[in-house]
Amino acid sequence: MYIPSAFAQTDLPSLHDLIEAMPLATLVSQDVQGLQASHLPLLLAREEGEFGTLYGHFARANPQWRGLAGGEALVLFQGPEGYVSPSVYPSKALHGKVVPTWNYLAVHAYGRVELFDERERLLALVSRLSARHEQGRAQPWAVSDAPADYIDAMLRAIVGFAIPISRLEGKWKLSQNRDAQDIAGVRRGFEQSVRPEEQRLAGQMAAWPRDD
Repeated sequence: MYIPSAFAQTDLPSLHDLIEAMPLATLVSQDVQGLQASHLPLLLAREEGEFGTLYGHFARANPQWRGLAGGEALVLFQGPEGYVSPSVYPSKALHGKVVPTWNYLAVHAYGRVELFDERERLLALVSRLSARHEQGRAQPWAVSDAPADYIDAMLRAIVGFAIPISRLEGKWKLSQNRDAQDIAGVRRGFEQSVRPEEQRLAGQMAAWPRDD
C-alpha cells in the first residue's frame, strides 16, 4: 500500500481496533489460476504473535483455499471513508488551487496461511465467531442452539485457517497534508454529512495528533 509519511498509522492497538471494528475482510491470494479474493468475517487474536493472528474459514466449495496452504495472503480491512470536495477548503477562495480527494482508513495484513479442518478446532472457531457477532443482542444465538447433526454437516462444509500476521500496514488519510484551516474545513464538512461514515471520519480527524 502506498503510504505517504503524513498518513502512516503505526500504532498497533489502533490498527487492531480497526480490524475488530471492520471484521468483514477481503482476503487476496494468488495461485495457478491467478489472483483470487474472498470476503470473509475474521477474528483477531491480538496476543498471538508479534502483530496478532487472524482466524476464519472458507466454504469447502470455494476453490481459493486449495492454493493457499503455506502461501502468503493479503487481508484488506476498509475503515470509514468519505469524499472531500474542494468546496470545503478555505484555501479555495484564496487561490483556487484545490482538487477533490478521498479520506479513508485502511489496514493491510500480510501472512502465510495455515489451514485446518479438525472438527473440534472448527467448532471452537465458529462458536467464537458467533459469540463475537451476537454480542449486544437481547437473545443472542449460539452454535449450540442448532441440532448437533446439522452443525456437524456444516462443519464438514468448511475449511478453517489461521494467518499469523507477519506485516501490518495502516493508512489514516485524514487531510494531514493540508494546513490547519483546510483540515478544519474538511472536518466541518464531514460533521455536517448525512453519511455516518463521514461523521466517523470527523471524529477520527479530531483525534489525530498534530504538531502545530
